[in-house]
Amino acid sequence: MSTPQLVVHRDKELMAQAAAARLITKIVDAQAARGSASVVLTGGRNGNGLLAALASSPARDAIDWSRLDLWWGDERFLPEGDPERNVTQARQALLDAVPVDPKRVHAMPASDGPYGNDVDAAAAAYAEELAAASGPEDHGDVPTFDVLMLGVGPDTHVASLFPELPAVRETERTVVGVHGAPKPPPVRVSMTLPAIRAAREVWLLAAGEDKAQAAAIALSGAGEIQAPAAGAYGRGRTLWLLDSAAASRLPRALYPPASP
Repeated sequence: MSTPQLVVHRDKELMAQAAAARLITKIVDAQAARGSASVVLTGGRNGNGLLAALASSPARDAIDWSRLDLWWGDERFLPEGDPERNVTQARQALLDAVPVDPKRVHAMPASDGPYGNDVDAAAAAYAEELAAASGPEDHGDVPTFDVLMLGVGPDTHVASLFPELPAVRETERTVVGVHGAPKPPPVRVSMTLPAIRAAREVWLLAAGEDKAQAAAIALSGAGEIQAPAAGAYGRGRTLWLLDSAAASRLPRALYPPASP
């Protein structure tokens, strides 16, 4: 378990740009060290803001897009191409604009895919895909992702792991179907905390006053069942990327001065 580190930026736009630059560097370094890189993407306004910032960055061409595996931490169990699906939004924000290898874009199954409306079968299939991509150097049935990104919800949820629901309590499976999520749509697919913790680095993104209480709770020693964001950490590094509004309820001693 890595101790959380905090980086606080002046506003969400600067946070997105800085996070995109940080991600480009991590991908390039991983490709130089190991030949390829693997990243887990997140949806939501902060995840998509980061992808849009990456798309507009001149440095994006430093990435060898043919040697990058992209995964998702969760997905809304909706039909392929639905505008609410994280993969649809990621394509619009970034993926359609870069030469990524389609075979290395690991989208979670859609509700009109081969598993129909059986979300548990869809989750099991994604778990099998993760297991097939893991090797002897990895820890279990999940690849050792270079960076796994998560948006933090106002209720402290990450991926589709909501407080007190069964998915956040899962300790054996790497991917689960989520039923009865408290925000629409109620049916989702999500990586579990054990899968999230396989990553070298976990980045938690939070911007806006509506995320301030969640950040304060998750960073105050709360338990992961009540505050799932508290249970999301990387093997080597756990990084909270915040804007000043999201950090407004944290003790000043907890985080460094805001970026210029």
